[in-house]
Amino acid sequence: MAKFSGTVGFIDYVETSPGVHAEDVVERPYKGDILRNTQAWQDSEHLNDDFTINNRFSIVSDAYAYANYSRIRFIRWMDVSWKVSSVEIKRPRMILTVKGEYNG
Repeated sequence: MAKFSGTVGFIDYVETSPGVHAEDVVERPYKGDILRNTQAWQDSEHLNDDFTINNRFSIVSDAYAYANYSRIRFIRWMDVSWKVSSVEIKRPRMILTVKGEYNG
């Protein structure tokens, strides 16, 4: 099983001025395992097909991750931010499933 060491991105919306909200990104380092590593080209309406992954990461979580798991939006792996599509809690770990590239 391959090992993972990277950051997980948590998103929160903060009010910058009355009625105006902006994303506040907090990236925290985590370690764990890569449970599944699959890649594919997906047909799209664009000129070039989209490259997608369907990976699962098992990270060793901390209190911050458990308190803010609903705010997890991306995981940075291989110098790319990947969009987290689901979070499964299996203490002391979290299983993060990623789909495509995060464009936030």
